[in-house]
Amino acid sequence: MRRFAMKALFTALSLNREERKRIDWDRNVLIFSTAVTAGLIALYVLGKATARW
Repeated sequence: MRRFAMKALFTALSLNREERKRIDWDRNVLIFSTAVTAGLIALYVLGKATARW
């Protein structure tokens, strides 16, 4: 089990090193759009809670 965990760790580290060479635009757009959506929902809920809208 310990040997498997070390192999998994080194594999993950080597994959992350390869990914850093180029920007993963799909992941960045997904994270940004999710953050914007969550922010808009939070603003809507805040506006409804304070009865401003």
